[in-house]
Amino acid sequence: MIRFSLTCDGGHAFDGWFASNDAFDTQRKRGLIDCPHCGTIKVDKAIMAPGVITSDRKAAPSRDLGPVALDPDRVEMMAKLREMVKSVRDNADHVGTEFAEEARKIHFGEAPERAIYGEASRDEVEALLEDGVPVAPLPVLPDDRN
Repeated sequence: MIRFSLTCDGGHAFDGWFASNDAFDTQRKRGLIDCPHCGTIKVDKAIMAPGVITSDRKAAPSRDLGPVALDPDRVEMMAKLREMVKSVRDNADHVGTEFAEEARKIHFGEAPERAIYGEASRDEVEALLEDGVPVAPLPVLPDDRN
């Protein structure tokens, strides 16, 4: 998955995760990407600094800054994400590492249609998307790491 910094024509900045650059372009052309702040579908990639690891950073200790204070909009966004993740976990079958295989079976009518979630490698997700199987990442929330 690739994380892009995005902006809308209203000047809002936000992030989005995509299987590839082509996946972003396809979704944008189809009007599937919208601004979480104002809802517009006029969204573009923002200029991003590359994440290059230099020899200095390899030797340096982790730069994880730990907890971050969130503004009210981001607190609300995190609450909505938690609600969405809880809803998926409460209403879908966890299929573990068999996610890619099961998603493909459901898509092609070889297994009963139902909501599922589980784990898949980047290559498995890309292959599913190329086959037209609609999948999306389930965000890992800070609470999941505690």
